[in-house]
Amino acid sequence: MIEELLSSIKWNSDGLVTVVVQDEKEGKVLMVAWANEEAIAKSLLEGRACFWSRSRKALWLKGESSGHYQVIKDIYLDCDGDSLVFKVEQVGGIACHTGRNSCFYKKLNKSQWVTSEPVIKKQEDIYGKS
Repeated sequence: MIEELLSSIKWNSDGLVTVVVQDEKEGKVLMVAWANEEAIAKSLLEGRACFWSRSRKALWLKGESSGHYQVIKDIYLDCDGDSLVFKVEQVGGIACHTGRNSCFYKKLNKSQWVTSEPVIKKQEDIYGKS
């Protein structure tokens, strides 16, 4: 069954697909990440968001080091088959490595970016380093 689901996805030339992660209740975009077949398969099997880290060239289980897991409630495939939406319960309320609820905390105000969300928890308190 998982192989059939994976075959419906149009992977890019690097074998990746874009995943938009939204809060299941509010619909707020929490983050955007990349995933390969293995990451999507693991997400489907475990029910928690797993991605592919392009910089580390490794699977990345969201929350593995921070404890801020994303429990998948629904998955959507777009009409072209080349991007996904994970609707999740964000454990701990923090999706961003900066300690904020969302990675999208910089808002364009006239001609400059302004911080629109507070830090919920400092990075050193999450990861134990500064």
